[in-house]
Amino acid sequence: MQEPDIIIIGGGPSGLSTALHLARDFPYLLPHILILEKARYPRPKVCAGGLVIDAEIILQRLGLDVSEVPHVDTDNIHFEFEARGLKIRVPHRHALRVIRRDEFDNWLAGKAQSRGIEIREGVTVRKITPQADNVRIETDQQIFCARVVVGADGSNGITRRSVFPNAPMHTARVLEVLTPATKATGAGQGREGAYFDFFPVRTNIAGYVWDFPTQVHGEPMRCWGIYDTNILANEKRPHLKAPLAREMSRFGYDLEDYEIKGYPIRWFSPHNQMSVRRVLLVGDAAGADPFLGEGISIALGYGALAALEIGEAFQRNRFCFAGYRRRVLKSALGQVLIARWFVAHVIYWFKWRWFQILIWRMLKPLVVLLAWIFILNWGKRMPSRP
Repeated sequence: MQEPDIIIIGGGPSGLSTALHLARDFPYLLPHILILEKARYPRPKVCAGGLVIDAEIILQRLGLDVSEVPHVDTDNIHFEFEARGLKIRVPHRHALRVIRRDEFDNWLAGKAQSRGIEIREGVTVRKITPQADNVRIETDQQIFCARVVVGADGSNGITRRSVFPNAPMHTARVLEVLTPATKATGAGQGREGAYFDFFPVRTNIAGYVWDFPTQVHGEPMRCWGIYDTNILANEKRPHLKAPLAREMSRFGYDLEDYEIKGYPIRWFSPHNQMSVRRVLLVGDAAGADPFLGEGISIALGYGALAALEIGEAFQRNRFCFAGYRRRVLKSALGQVLIARWFVAHVIYWFKWRWFQILIWRMLKPLVVLLAWIFILNWGKRMPSRP
């Protein structure tokens, strides 16, 4: 391969989506794309793995069938406060498809390679330096010079740290646990669907506890976790494990019996910087959903927008990317991210018990309608071709 014109740093959903959209919409650029991935597939990845309908829509437009990936489907999503609330169903289909990220990313990388996209695994990027005519990428193996770099390397990736070293961070904290689907004693049986309970908000943990079905190597499991946006970080809060342990104990699970994994999520703000000359960010590097921390569909959507920005830049031979942030904010993805950013600040700031009961129990029809209009089903409104 000649010196690549486009280097994508990170082989997760956002980086692979960018490459796949470039290959589809600007096929003449295909020989000039290189993805650098620091790990090797299938690489472990801590992630709850929920795929909403918008992720599937974007993948379908790429000609991909995610049902090829091992998964568990659930027909109901429950949004609750103190174990009572509303239920969302999607007509004539599952509401949530749950995958394991190591399997999903490995599958998506295989699809990219089958379409001629080069991926180099086991390459660690050390430094990124934008220059007048190119971008210098220093790795543990060699130095590259590319015309464009896409930072798809996550919440704390080297790309963002190199180009925006002093930018403010909006970072959520997450804990995740996998358990058997049911206890041997029978506790937990009958628990079906995906559950999100916002009871931790009352204790200044600005988020929720989740529980939904998954599988590991074909074995039925439950994925539990807790998400905290850190919007209330200046308030007195319990340890993040406490609400999760409380919820799990209701179904006979002792949190201390299981491995706990934690990770940060950098979330979207309308004020986030997303590009400099010759470098743009996608996925968690640009900002995930602030309200629920949902990242996979968001990452795939960023890839579609980044590909348009890059393709048009090559057509014009101008690589300032000054309009990339505006493109994101005006898109269906950007509008839903702005809506979720606003919702997060309302739901988590107004933490009174009566307010949470009002939202999740008493205003159910209105909440479901607003969610369907402003938060869900945005994938259909994304541009499918340039």
